[in-house]
Amino acid sequence: MLNTGILNPQVLSLLARVRHTNLLVIADRGFPFWPTIETVDLSLVDNIPTVLQVLAAIRPNFRIAQAHMAREFLRENTPATRALFAKALQGIPVAHEPHVQLKKRVPGAIGLIRTGDTVQYANMILISG
Repeated sequence: MLNTGILNPQVLSLLARVRHTNLLVIADRGFPFWPTIETVDLSLVDNIPTVLQVLAAIRPNFRIAQAHMAREFLRENTPATRALFAKALQGIPVAHEPHVQLKKRVPGAIGLIRTGDTVQYANMILISG
């Protein structure tokens, strides 16, 4: 029985199948559903859990080479929110691109983890390293 780290069996299974250069999406509550991609829905209520909480949980055992986020995230959020995301992604190159372009990457992902996050454009696509 696991008693530390990620306990959710669906998340563990998904992470175990992500290989070098594969994509993993961590999405906010409003991100569109993609029927062709495995989705682990962790949303419970508003902001439980958040994208940053999921990122913090997977970072210790998941090598991230790069992250992609929507350019709109920079425009729609406060400096404090942007700083929290920058700190959580410290050491990871982050590319910001139009949200429409970001969504075009999603079909190539191994899976998607949906959160209850309400931060505008909090979605991120992680490229495994």
